[in-house]
Amino acid sequence: MKDLVQKRLESYRPKTSLEEMNALKEITQEVALYSLYKAGFFQEASFLGGTSLRIIHGLDRFSEDLDFSTKILSPEFDLDKYLEKSMDFMNAYGYDLTINTKDLSDKAVKSRFLKDDSIKKVLTFKHKHDIRSKVKVKVEIDTRPPKGAIHEIEYVGFPTDFAISQYDLSSLMSGKLHAILCRPYPKGRDWFDLLWYISRNVIPNILFLKNALFQLGPWKGVVDTEENFSIGEELRKKIESIDWSKAVNDVRPFLSSERSESLELWGTDFFLKKVAKLSGQDFEI
Repeated sequence: MKDLVQKRLESYRPKTSLEEMNALKEITQEVALYSLYKAGFFQEASFLGGTSLRIIHGLDRFSEDLDFSTKILSPEFDLDKYLEKSMDFMNAYGYDLTINTKDLSDKAVKSRFLKDDSIKKVLTFKHKHDIRSKVKVKVEIDTRPPKGAIHEIEYVGFPTDFAISQYDLSSLMSGKLHAILCRPYPKGRDWFDLLWYISRNVIPNILFLKNALFQLGPWKGVVDTEENFSIGEELRKKIESIDWSKAVNDVRPFLSSERSESLELWGTDFFLKKVAKLSGQDFEI
C-alpha cells in the first residue's frame, strides 16, 4: 500500500519542493477521507470547504484542512471515536499518526490535528525536503451547523473508489460567501474560490446562507432576519476594504507556478467587475 502513495506522489510531477509537499498533504487528506469512510464517519457527517472543492470538483489550488459538519444538530458528536478507528486504515499506507487531543476551538466546532512523522521516511522525493518535519492535517467538524445545507453523495477515486457525503455546490458556495462576509481578516483563498464559483455560474443556496449569516455572522442580533440586504453590496464593501497584496500572499503558496500568474490581476477593480456578475442576480435575503 505504501507503493500506492509513492506512485500517486509521482503522478503530480511537482516542479518545486513546495508543490511536492502540497501533493503529499493532499494524498494524506485522501487517505484520511477513505479511512473515515471505512470507520462509518459519513453516515453522520458531510464534507465541505476548500479541500472538498479541490478533491471532488477539481479546484485548481491546494488546500490545508479537512472540514466537515454533522448532518443534524449533534453537540455530543464524538470526533475522536472516528479518528481513532481510522488510524489502523491509514497506518497500512505507511503512516504512523498521532492525534492532537486538545480542542482548539469552541464547543460547537471540534478541532483535531493529525500529525505524522513516518510517511516521509518511506517515500522517495524528487526535491529536497527536511525529512524530520511532520505532515500535519487539521480536521474540524461543526456539530451545530446552520440549517438548510443540501447533502449529496460524491465519489473519491484514491486510494480506491469510495463514497462520501458532501455539501452540494450551491451550499458550498454559500459557506464560502459566509466566510468572506464574516471573517474578520481577508483570506486570499476565499477570494480565489469565489472566482471559481463565479466562473462556473454556481448559484448560492440562499436559505443556508441566510441561516449561517444570522446564526454565526456579524448580523446576529443587529439586522432582523426579515430585512433584505444585498450580497453584492456587502461584497463590494469588503472588496474596497481589502489589502490585496496580503490576499495574494495568502493564496500563492497553494498554487502552481503557472496558475499563480493570474494573481497579478488581483485588485479592487478586478474583483468589483467579477462580483458584478453576482450583483445582477436576485441574491437579496
